[in-house]
Amino acid sequence: MSAGPAGTGALAERLGIVGSGTIACGLAACAARHGSVTLWARSDASAARAERSVAKVCAKFEEQLPPDRVRIATDLDDGLGDMTFVVEAIAEHLDAKRSLFGRIAERLDPTAVLGTTTSSLPVAALAEASGRPERFVGFHVFNPVARMELIELAFPAQAAPETRERARALAASLDKRAVEVPDCAGFVVNRLLFPFLFDAVRFAEDHGMQPADVDACMTLGAGHPMGPLALLDYVGLDVAQAIGESLGVEVPARLRALVAEGAVGKKAGRGFYTYD
Repeated sequence: MSAGPAGTGALAERLGIVGSGTIACGLAACAARHGSVTLWARSDASAARAERSVAKVCAKFEEQLPPDRVRIATDLDDGLGDMTFVVEAIAEHLDAKRSLFGRIAERLDPTAVLGTTTSSLPVAALAEASGRPERFVGFHVFNPVARMELIELAFPAQAAPETRERARALAASLDKRAVEVPDCAGFVVNRLLFPFLFDAVRFAEDHGMQPADVDACMTLGAGHPMGPLALLDYVGLDVAQAIGESLGVEVPARLRALVAEGAVGKKAGRGFYTYD
């Protein structure tokens, strides 16, 4: 495995992002600091939400970004073929990604690289579904994208040397540090992180501790920037459950119960904590 230092400058590629959720919008806003980027949303409604989300992230940057740096489209025929590097960033559902890759691949230039932001699905399987494994990469960015420096790069065995070089160069031009990781469930971060997070849930339940007290112990005693239960709320308990299942890690009963209630964390206003 290798790591590359972050760099500053213009985007290394004509970048397109397919998706309109938190990760897609965060990546688009981050890329907009270095050049123009196009984001494809599924519908007019999701495009409007994406526009607001991107603007919100961009407003946090010190520099003033031109409003046209991020172009939002809803038709894949609208410019996708002009992109040299396209990153898929939709929900973690294998069948949905496979279907989307079929639609993307038929529009891409043969020399373009296709990436996925998956955090838990096998990159080899997604690469095979794309029909272009030699030009495919797992491009796992972290939320919030604008602040998190790491990108985990996972390549299928067929990935060409040029694909590997271009993925690293794109990460560097986004001011990120790329670390090549094995194509195993959860890569490195989630593989090591989620067993710990789930243990924190069980520990709180077993010993009758309040979430805030468990989190205080880990932030004040271990130097973590965020406690494990607050972090689960931030990630989304539904997302955390899906990641745990994909890793084959036992998901705590308390977390499953909250998901069943619709209390999936900060985005829903309630999880282990209650939010205004």
